[in-house]
Amino acid sequence: MASDNPADNHTSGIALREMLDALGATLAELLDAPLGDEVAIRSVALVDSSDLTSETIAHAPMSDMYLHVGVTEDEAVRWLRAIGERPAAQRPRVVLSKTASGSTEVLRAAQRAGVAVVAVHPQARWDHLYPLIRHVLDRTRGARDGEERDLLAADTDLFGLAQIIAQHAGGMVTIEDPQSHVLAYSASNEAADRLRIQSILGREGPREYLRILQRWGVFDRLRQTDEVIDLPAHAELDIKHRLAVGIRRPGDSSAATVLGAIWLQEGDKPFEPGAAEVLRGASAIAARIISRSLDAPSTEALLIQRLFGARGEGVDVPSVASALGIPVTGPAAVIGFALTDGTVGARDKGTPASMSDQGKPGSARDREILGSALRLRASAFRRDSLTTLIGDRAYILLPRYQSARAVTAWTRQLVEQLESASNLILRAAIAIPVPELDQVARARVEVDRVLDSTAATFPKDRVTTLAESRTAVLLGEILDHIAARPELHDPRLTALFDYDRTHAAQLEASVEHYLRHHGDVRAAATALRIHPNTLRYRLRRAQDITGIDLDDPSDRLLLELQLARHRRTDDRPRP
Repeated sequence: MASDNPADNHTSGIALREMLDALGATLAELLDAPLGDEVAIRSVALVDSSDLTSETIAHAPMSDMYLHVGVTEDEAVRWLRAIGERPAAQRPRVVLSKTASGSTEVLRAAQRAGVAVVAVHPQARWDHLYPLIRHVLDRTRGARDGEERDLLAADTDLFGLAQIIAQHAGGMVTIEDPQSHVLAYSASNEAADRLRIQSILGREGPREYLRILQRWGVFDRLRQTDEVIDLPAHAELDIKHRLAVGIRRPGDSSAATVLGAIWLQEGDKPFEPGAAEVLRGASAIAARIISRSLDAPSTEALLIQRLFGARGEGVDVPSVASALGIPVTGPAAVIGFALTDGTVGARDKGTPASMSDQGKPGSARDREILGSALRLRASAFRRDSLTTLIGDRAYILLPRYQSARAVTAWTRQLVEQLESASNLILRAAIAIPVPELDQVARARVEVDRVLDSTAATFPKDRVTTLAESRTAVLLGEILDHIAARPELHDPRLTALFDYDRTHAAQLEASVEHYLRHHGDVRAAATALRIHPNTLRYRLRRAQDITGIDLDDPSDRLLLELQLARHRRTDDRPRP
């Protein structure tokens, strides 16, 4: 159990002061800290309005830091007052909020509960801030108390590298990926310009400046050369003098392997002598760090993928569950998501391209956005949720969850939100309930079967469950099996298709509608907009040509399967 004395807890987490230094004044500002800014932060969680229930407050285990996503001032006050009723050792240490600034009620309730309040910049994105905090915690977790780390050692991370660049080159550093999204940055001060502030807030830089960089060929040069590029200040856009250098995978100088760029903004003083040399050396170190990260997923990511059955069999589920902090027993839900061909891509069409093409449906950037967005929203829905990307699909595990209605409603809302916010058009399949964790991998296979089988019916089946789609899945796999076995194709249909093609007839469509309406000639004729006698003539003609007896149940069943198989493999428009 955590102690109320901050000094007792400092060794087991990162101090609030250090966390705020890592985030920087652009993102977060400490409003009040009743227990001081040395309280230890070991865990972080997202909450939204639906999480702030009396049951959650009374019984749920508490994280040290909470991000209030979309929580109103009144809701925050009620939550803090309820938190104050819990034993001191079971309360959170810090709350991050966009509504706390200027709210005396929130500050008063937090003061009474002994909870620090941090104001988050209104334009900051939660899906940028949450992974950043997780990264800072992960970076700190492995360090021994009092150990002085060498920032250029083999285990250096990008944040440490950004800080050492700033120390040796002067100015302020951002390290970005090929799409100009910030991966890490050094500490900022009041000298930060508009471009740096907007980048750290999780937004793109001024479009007019990005167009200037594109016109100057800066992005092309970052892709193609190792030279340090000197960019003059642009007073009208509040953009200060910068140096920039590209980052490429070690041992490969091709533009296709660009990993990002390092940008150095000038502060109140000129750059240090030799700043360009520092950037060139830092580029090589950053390339090794990023390559190592891309080539070797984190331990947690590997464990989650093993739980989903993506990295071999024989998983020790109790050990994996213990390492991930989730319950072993009890029903769960597994949700799979597939990007559709309609996905536009997250970059606005009016935004200049940076160092890679963002317009491709299902691109790596689309999958990256999908993974981070799902992780953010799933964590808000259930703090113990697990999210992973496997191939071109994403999966969520909700431990101890068996309400199919609640999960389905949340998934539908999530699909709509992502389409509206990110232009990501998704299909989703839900396996619920999954009785035990050792069946998660099998549930993922079933979810994949549903996503494979419902692709042709999109957008009708945006979100479906295994139970709802069982018929479609099994029938689809039966038809695929028939399609793959030429000896199972009925040659009598060829005569029917040939007659239609030669005589511009509609015998196939007439038979299909007759079967679809269960032998009701009048209903089928109405759907075809022909006289019933015309349909009767066509049906007799079809029987004469094929030799199939439409009054025989076996013939009808076989004919329906063969026609369905043909529709599945034929792209001709249907009547």
